[in-house]
Amino acid sequence: MLTPADMLTARPRIPVALLRQTGYDRPALRDAVERVLTACGLDFARGERVLVKPNLVSKNNAALSCTHPEVVRAVCAHLLDCAAKPMVADSPAFGSAGRVASACGLTEALNDLGLRVATLDRPTRLKLSDGGTIGLSRRALEADRILSVARLKAHGQFRVTASTKNLFGAVCGCRKALAHMRLGDLSGRMERLVLDVRAALPPASGLVDGIVALHRGGPVHGEAFALGLLGCSPDTLALDAALYGLLGLTPADVPLWTEALIQTLPGADPHAARFVLEPPQAFDATGFEVQAQLSPMRFEPLRFMRGRVKSLLDNIG
Repeated sequence: MLTPADMLTARPRIPVALLRQTGYDRPALRDAVERVLTACGLDFARGERVLVKPNLVSKNNAALSCTHPEVVRAVCAHLLDCAAKPMVADSPAFGSAGRVASACGLTEALNDLGLRVATLDRPTRLKLSDGGTIGLSRRALEADRILSVARLKAHGQFRVTASTKNLFGAVCGCRKALAHMRLGDLSGRMERLVLDVRAALPPASGLVDGIVALHRGGPVHGEAFALGLLGCSPDTLALDAALYGLLGLTPADVPLWTEALIQTLPGADPHAARFVLEPPQAFDATGFEVQAQLSPMRFEPLRFMRGRVKSLLDNIG
């Protein structure tokens, strides 16, 4: 009788494109983005509505905590060349996506493409696997496809985040923080919530900016780590699992990876990837530091209230 692990490894392998890319020079980056998308077999049809979902987490340390604007621009330029219809949008826990986009340089980077950054709003109720509900953006649900364009980051609660956790941004505004308050003390529930959101969204592919990653902190504060990597896959879990392994981590180190394996999601299998460009061994992650002891998932009410006040002041300003 096949075990869950046997069932995972018996499935077709998933293309994962890893490419060495050392900087954000616009022409070179445009070519690199096209190369990884094409290598993964990601084609986009004329008129296809593609949500380009960057990680616009905060105005604080925006140059490093957010996806680099040139990576997002390169993705959008490729989609426009395919005659697809990109929409760039995110939903920070506090404040508007537009203000964070301005802080990190994304607004300026998209100007000549005629694109603006929207906020993932208009919540609709999503029923969760634990019986609860959460408000998921209708804007995200109305897309034909999603490209999760994240920055590779160390994270105080999830240890490392990439393209799968980035999809949690489709939850509208402060509902993310409220979920941390409600579920943070329950083992595995926040990880399950992230995967519930992923399952409810239109098909999502991942493209990860690991050219300059964030370590020694995260998700907002931390330091730059020059990994020189651009990664892509039609399966966000497969891409992320490859990146976790490249960093020398195991499923026991990354709670979201553990939960995905418990659910026997195909991309989570560390043997599921078929590397179509360069292998993980081509990249040197020596010195990339993650938090040894994870912070509690639960947000304290005072932290939530401070965030709400800051958000209100930010919107007034």
